[in-house]
Amino acid sequence: MRLFDVYPINDIAIERALGSTVWDDKGTEYLDMYGGHAVISIGHTHPHYVRRITEQLSRYGFYSNSVRIPAQEELASLLGRVSGRDDYQLFLCNSGAEANENALKLASFLTGRSRVVAFRRGFHGRTSLAVAATDNPAIVAPVNRTENVTFLPFNDAQALEDCFRREGDRIAAVIIEGIQGVGGIHVADDEFLRRIRELCDRHGAVYVADAVQCGYGRSGRFFSHDYAGVDADIYSVAKGMGNGFPIGGILIAPHIQPRHSMLGTTFGGNPLACAAALAVLEVMESENLMQNAARMGGLLMDGIRGLGTMQNVRGRGLMIGFDPPAHMKDLRKNLLTKQHVFTGEAKPSVVRLLPSLALSEADALRFLQALRTEAEAFPTHPETTKP
Repeated sequence: MRLFDVYPINDIAIERALGSTVWDDKGTEYLDMYGGHAVISIGHTHPHYVRRITEQLSRYGFYSNSVRIPAQEELASLLGRVSGRDDYQLFLCNSGAEANENALKLASFLTGRSRVVAFRRGFHGRTSLAVAATDNPAIVAPVNRTENVTFLPFNDAQALEDCFRREGDRIAAVIIEGIQGVGGIHVADDEFLRRIRELCDRHGAVYVADAVQCGYGRSGRFFSHDYAGVDADIYSVAKGMGNGFPIGGILIAPHIQPRHSMLGTTFGGNPLACAAALAVLEVMESENLMQNAARMGGLLMDGIRGLGTMQNVRGRGLMIGFDPPAHMKDLRKNLLTKQHVFTGEAKPSVVRLLPSLALSEADALRFLQALRTEAEAFPTHPETTKP
């Protein structure tokens, strides 16, 4: 049997990892500035994380949600405190797409409505309604297509107001990333997020904050939406929640009431996943990783801007994007093959940085030096040459 060939891959086989460093099977060392799509939140193979999962596995690995799982209750309590959402409720699942599916389903149950407002360049997952609310027709199969999703321009308050004026009594939810990830690191304006809150309140719709990539401390605050000073009705989380162990969830405001069988999952909230998620939060607290993300993010963005060659440097905390000039189209490839630095991309040519929240200053400076070296290796572009 062969693997189903859906991923463009680099011919690199990682054998071991520690912190922000990985080594391949040939012994080559790489600096990880991408964290496997923002998944590695506390660093690779953190000893507390390894110990937490190992201890849980030595007791038992799995049982279903038909019995009480104390680790779920422990996780809900700690997550409520660290996120500042003590009064919210937690439903656990396995991935970001599943979290967004359940968030939108819950919004529809609550309101009795079917319309979802999403935004251009947004990404919410690859399953059913999550992919239907994702602005990428290439990954939406015919079975996923629906007329229930309205796409609006990102950060366009007038378009949002016009939409609510036309169909506010049909809108179940507005779903928005506080910082668009796959779409190219575009930050939602604080005032725009406040307007969403206001319009959802006025029309009885549910504000869904997709924090799958931009949440869990990555922006320097627990949710990037927190910069706007508003609370969403539902937050979806995953990626950095488990530092590589599959887990996702939705944080649900207290005014939304549950009923049995409304939502469900087989593997969601299993003891191993909860052990991983508890370890992440414990390390985030003990090592002040949100503060580190804010500080290292500032250092990186200042350093990238200081090169004078990269365009549109943007983001918050350790969720950073920038645009190399056209003549540096191979910059990201060269960073990997020549400098041994992993970075991410967004089409058409955005370089994305999503390193561990525990990124050290030494590793941040190492990246900036690698970036400078590769940027200076390109011949001067004709358009920038002085006469």
